[in-house]
Amino acid sequence: MDQPLLERMAGWLRRHPFGVDATLTALLIVVLFGSGTGGYANDNNVGLLLTVVLLAPLAWRRRRPVRAAAVVVAVSLAELVLLPSYFLPANVAAPVMIYALAAYAPRWASHAGLVTGLVGAALASAVYFGEGTLFAFVFSTGAISVLVVACWALGDLRRARLQEVSGLQERARLLELEREQEMRLAASTERARIAREMHDVVAHSLSVVIAQADGGRYAGQSDPAAATGALEAISATGRQALTDMRKLLGVLREGDGQEFAPQPDVAAIDQLVADVQASGLDVDLIVEGSPQPMPAGAQLAAYRIVQESLTNVLKHAGPAGRAWVRLQWRPDALELAVLDDGRGASASIVESDGQGQGLLGMRERAELHGGRLTAGPRHGGGFGVQAVLPYRSPR
Repeated sequence: MDQPLLERMAGWLRRHPFGVDATLTALLIVVLFGSGTGGYANDNNVGLLLTVVLLAPLAWRRRRPVRAAAVVVAVSLAELVLLPSYFLPANVAAPVMIYALAAYAPRWASHAGLVTGLVGAALASAVYFGEGTLFAFVFSTGAISVLVVACWALGDLRRARLQEVSGLQERARLLELEREQEMRLAASTERARIAREMHDVVAHSLSVVIAQADGGRYAGQSDPAAATGALEAISATGRQALTDMRKLLGVLREGDGQEFAPQPDVAAIDQLVADVQASGLDVDLIVEGSPQPMPAGAQLAAYRIVQESLTNVLKHAGPAGRAWVRLQWRPDALELAVLDDGRGASASIVESDGQGQGLLGMRERAELHGGRLTAGPRHGGGFGVQAVLPYRSPR
């Protein structure tokens, strides 16, 4: 709304081409009639009629260039027959239509307009400017032909400019479409990531809560202190799960004032194992080698893989199961394994969570950071998950 006046006028003119052409055509007719040039005011009815019919098609030179040019050609031929001794100033419509054909008409019509203009130059020279001599005929034909070619060339340049602008507009449209598709793809990827995170948080926390609730129920009659401890563990686990879910769902909200906290990393696996041990599962943590620098995304993947594996152990390994978590810091990658000796082999495969977010999510996490993950039953019973995460993701 704050555009300069000239820009607003130029925009309006571009949006109303027919109105502009019709106005200019009307002004040209008024000027020719008002000046009285060529005897328009001397009862030359044929000249007046031919002038109007020659100039009127100029109003459609952009919307219907081929039809307008056909009318101009027909009227020009009629002029040669009806007024052989009188050259109408309205014949200026001919070079204007040649320009319009070259700029706005199909390519075949552009070439046809050029040829017709050159033929018309010869006819006009023979009728109006020949004066019976070959030199006068050749000179006038050449002069008119130069005007025809110049108008056609200008129109062809205009066509090239319009095609360039149209190409730029199409390119901008395609870029906008590509940007929207990339945004949708990014949103879909983010939704999948949040789904994996939510699954890990909810599944692990609920497994701990269920294990603690079962233990507290059995211990409630004989050991009230143990039951009280189980309830405290359930409360702490529920609060932590609620906090984690709020963090995850916070990325879906817009606005300022959001609070962000660091994602869990490999160092947090110690606390994770301790929490699982507090739920009643016998878990041993084995660390080999010296910790190496690792991208935050790969560390989060390692934490989530261990968390998901221990969750599966809680759900499937049985009440007397035992698990081992082994972290081996190799020179090139972190190798981790979560093993159990319970009945988790068949249960973890058959009892799917319904959304495929368990083993599939762990495998996707590992592959996302250039690693690999294998999972399957162990010889002699139990289930094992092994993953390798390189310290540097491949580019």
